[in-house]
Amino acid sequence: MSSFADREFPKTLCLFDVDGTLTPARLTVSPEMEKTLADVRKKCAIGFVGGSDLKKQQEQLGDDVVDHFDFCFSENGLTAYRLGKKLPSNSFIEWLGEDKYNRLAKFMLKYLSEIDLPFRRGTFIEFRKGLVNVSPVGRNVSTEERNEYEKYDLKNKVREKMVEALRKEFPDLGLTYSIGGQISFDVFPTGWDKTYCLDLIKDEGFDTIHFFGDKAYKGGNDWEIYTDKRTIGHSVKTPEDTIQILKDLFKL
Repeated sequence: MSSFADREFPKTLCLFDVDGTLTPARLTVSPEMEKTLADVRKKCAIGFVGGSDLKKQQEQLGDDVVDHFDFCFSENGLTAYRLGKKLPSNSFIEWLGEDKYNRLAKFMLKYLSEIDLPFRRGTFIEFRKGLVNVSPVGRNVSTEERNEYEKYDLKNKVREKMVEALRKEFPDLGLTYSIGGQISFDVFPTGWDKTYCLDLIKDEGFDTIHFFGDKAYKGGNDWEIYTDKRTIGHSVKTPEDTIQILKDLFKL
């Protein structure tokens, strides 16, 4: 028997990006979104997938997030929970090795030191289990600074230019560079994008997987899973868009 036989649509899964889809960027989930997700969970299985680690996702979605979602895919699924239980994990550094990572990190730090920016804060390279997150302006910006930098980046293509420089310098490392959010981009082994989580649920028996994301364009960090043949992609601009689509889909 399916683990989700109690749901109205036991073979359907709704998967959500976090930033810009379930919550405003780096902010917390709204009561309306929480209620909508609880209502959807009565209809089908639900899960989230994001590049951040579980701690950051708990800050946005609540400390008890693993109890409120059927599937929790942190770091694109390299850290994963199914019905509150942790699944086996993998790691970026084991895959790449210290020598190659050192080459990569030295190049990034040198590049960041030589570009002009309106301001800089802290944490320019954040090492995570499944990827490296690179922020030219620094992840310690305030919400106001984050919004200001996003406009600067859109105009000056800071992240886009840095990604091109990395592709040119390291064509042999088998890495993918994905621009997401407002201030950063992710670096990870090719194939370790958000589609990584789909392999973890291939034996669950889902015949319909809806994916919701706000970076569902080429180069955005939702693009691969949004266009994957295993999913039905829904492009959103705000959490309010997500709520509206869910209400329409499930007649809430």
